Amino acid sequence: MSGLKMLPLLLLLHVWLSKASPVAFQPKEKKNIEVVQNYLENFYQLPKRIPITEQSEKYSTSVIVEKLKEMQRFFGLKVTGRPNEETLEMMQKPRCGVPDTGDFMLTPGNPKWRQTNLTYRIINYTPQLPHTSVEAAIEKAFNIWSGVSPLTFTKTSQGEADINIDFVERAHGDNSPFDGPNGILAHAFQPGPGLGGDAHFDAEETWTSTSENYNLFLVAAHEFGHSLGLSHSTDPGSLMYPNYAFSEPSTYSLPQDDINGIQAIYGPSDSPIQPTGPSTPTACDPRLTFDAVTTLRGEILFFKDKYFWRRHPQLRNVELNFISLFWPSLPTGIQAAYEDSYRDIVFLFKGNQYWALSGYDIQQGFPQNISNYGFPSNVRAIDAAVSHETKTYFFINNQVWRYDNERRSMEPGYPQSIASTFPGIESRVDAVFQRDNFFIFFSGPRYYAFSLNGHRVTRVDRSILWLNCR
Repeated sequence: MSGLKMLPLLLLLHVWLSKASPVAFQPKEKKNIEVVQNYLENFYQLPKRIPITEQSEKYSTSVIVEKLKEMQRFFGLKVTGRPNEETLEMMQKPRCGVPDTGDFMLTPGNPKWRQTNLTYRIINYTPQLPHTSVEAAIEKAFNIWSGVSPLTFTKTSQGEADINIDFVERAHGDNSPFDGPNGILAHAFQPGPGLGGDAHFDAEETWTSTSENYNLFLVAAHEFGHSLGLSHSTDPGSLMYPNYAFSEPSTYSLPQDDINGIQAIYGPSDSPIQPTGPSTPTACDPRLTFDAVTTLRGEILFFKDKYFWRRHPQLRNVELNFISLFWPSLPTGIQAAYEDSYRDIVFLFKGNQYWALSGYDIQQGFPQNISNYGFPSNVRAIDAAVSHETKTYFFINNQVWRYDNERRSMEPGYPQSIASTFPGIESRVDAVFQRDNFFIFFSGPRYYAFSLNGHRVTRVDRSILWLNCR
């Protein structure tokens, strides 16, 4: 949001403090005000008072600012206390209905189940999936937790169960009404009597077993974390992160952050070999390496495992996102990428397949096989790629290939050794992109700035500097 567009919200904060005369707000600004108010009330314990209108009693600006800062700190945003664009964008993402701070429980303290053999019951089903699909998703979601802890879960069809699972709409008797499609997806209560442990899913959402809309297994696994006593995590790669993001269920592995959390409550797994899970990459980890890097219409995208960082030329913060959040059909572990600026297309590679992006949209007809570029059958993956003017360079092991973008064919005389073509680049290339008249090569935790004019390396430094780390 530009400074001018943000003025009404900032002015509103001033009005809340000064109790000045009513100010007329446009419909869009009124909606943003409502988004801020509802979000902070639902998830950050902003006291619920008279709805905000031009004529109503106003909240204290200091309370609003502190709650906004609290929310921004939780999500790793720039802490301003102002409802700027990235804050409003975060507030409008589909998420769990459990607050990020404060209590959403029926028992005091940090409750846990006294027994490790728990029962669950599916009270009703969503009509959008067959009963067998719902049962399979729920069972798999419980297995995620039982596999890393001493807990076991048994389905029951009648009588009392420790954890009841219900698909409900709007107000449903627990003082935490749902809000219809694409907002709060579900919520669950921490261990305890009565509603304790129960998980409720918004029946108005579109539940699926695929990457479309909201995958029931992923949401259920998150909610059952609450049913077992876990709160939300600030780790964006954690299952217990409040916002929804798709991950492929068939290959899903519980992240280490969640394993640490559940084992802190119930102890380690009974398995003789303790399970481990993936950890979220840290931007300023000096050991960080990249899988692929490319430009995209002025931004720089840094790929790592199932994540990528976005570096915008006009923003200080470098944003970490799930690949699946932008491209649910893309695989994790992208190995190479480059932007063809003349065609305004970005190409992404993994194994012997590649995809084409126009902006942030995957083009029809992909993935395709890298043999289209003219690679022989023994080339099964690409380490890195970069395009300059009418040529694209592909780096594979210690060799570089050059492709003519206009003729759509591999150039004769290639492959050549990387070391002879780019003096000073002696190690295997993990990623590369072009910036001005330089190729920026990444190898391990370091980058090499190769001057295309001087045909030599002019700088070697830590890769994390590109993520604004010192």
